Amino acid sequence: MKTTLKGALVAMLAVLITGCNSEVDQIEQELKSMSLEQKVGQLFIVRPEALDKDAFYNSPTDLKNFSLQEVTECMRVMAQKYPMGGVILFGHNIKDEAQLSRFVEDLRSLPSHPLLCIDEEGGRVARIGNNPNFRVPKIPPAAQLAAAGRTKDVFEAAFTIGTYLKQYGFDIDFAPVADVNTNPQNIVIGARAFSNDPNQAAPMVKNYLKGLQKAGIVGCLKHFPGHGDTQADTHFGYAMSRKTWEEIDNCEMIPFKAGIKAGAQMIMSAHISLPNVTGSNTPCTLSSMIMKDKLRDELGFDGVIITDAMEMGAILRQYPVQDASVMALKAGVDILLCVREYPLVFETVLAAVRRGEITEARVDESVRRILKLRHSIGR
Repeated sequence: MKTTLKGALVAMLAVLITGCNSEVDQIEQELKSMSLEQKVGQLFIVRPEALDKDAFYNSPTDLKNFSLQEVTECMRVMAQKYPMGGVILFGHNIKDEAQLSRFVEDLRSLPSHPLLCIDEEGGRVARIGNNPNFRVPKIPPAAQLAAAGRTKDVFEAAFTIGTYLKQYGFDIDFAPVADVNTNPQNIVIGARAFSNDPNQAAPMVKNYLKGLQKAGIVGCLKHFPGHGDTQADTHFGYAMSRKTWEEIDNCEMIPFKAGIKAGAQMIMSAHISLPNVTGSNTPCTLSSMIMKDKLRDELGFDGVIITDAMEMGAILRQYPVQDASVMALKAGVDILLCVREYPLVFETVLAAVRRGEITEARVDESVRRILKLRHSIGR
């Protein structure tokens, strides 16, 4: 009987290894078949407006009046020339169920078959949940969900969100917020965080992620390495924390480590600065010390690193968007989110690869991670 059991275990292990090798081989074949332009395109998740030449905007708030809610012929032509890895929808892109269904179907038909993404945390950040034209449960903010200390409530809330996102055709939810809201003067995180205590936040982050996973939606831990101890808002300008890495490791990293251990496939960087860690005011998104040395090497995360929106003030008030995008990729991120002037940035990154400033091998590293993510989604 022991021999039979041992044989069965060996056979099972062989199947697992074969399956793993098969996926790796398939990813390598896909990578080999891609043009350089297609590979560069995978490094971007953009607003639908990025594909419309008439949708220039000074601030994202300008786009509410533009209200792009369908795929136009211009967008199809642009997507052919500038393929992208994904598209993120915001509240102004979503009218009702019928419109969203058509929009998602048409977006998926674009040449690169982009992943569909959204910010749907619950509370005030819920593009569908806060739309009166959708009959979905209203999920309270993270702090309220976690107040009773029941991780089951958090799991069920995330599963509910994930279930309706899956129904409407989304692949990725940029949630949960893994920040620890330690600064009472913080104006951007607040109730979006589960707690001001990292040990209370950690199991909530884990269970939110698990709830999305059960519903078939990829979650994304944000905002690494923690936006909870800042006062300023990176949407509008420079924000920083004076903590040392030891202080961060004993607080902000606790929920992120819990999320990584729970199988997080994606982590979003924050544009905050940590001068007492990096020795400069460089935003963490552009810092190889934070993206590579800390997140990759120290925490052992090998999933997809995506930036927070590259159109935010903490980036654009300090750098031209095309320069910051190249810096972010060189720092170790895999995907650039919401870049302004997408064609310009696409061409800039492509040129940087062609001249060797960013090696094609470096691009391939990121594309492998993205293809692995796509395989897990079934896309």
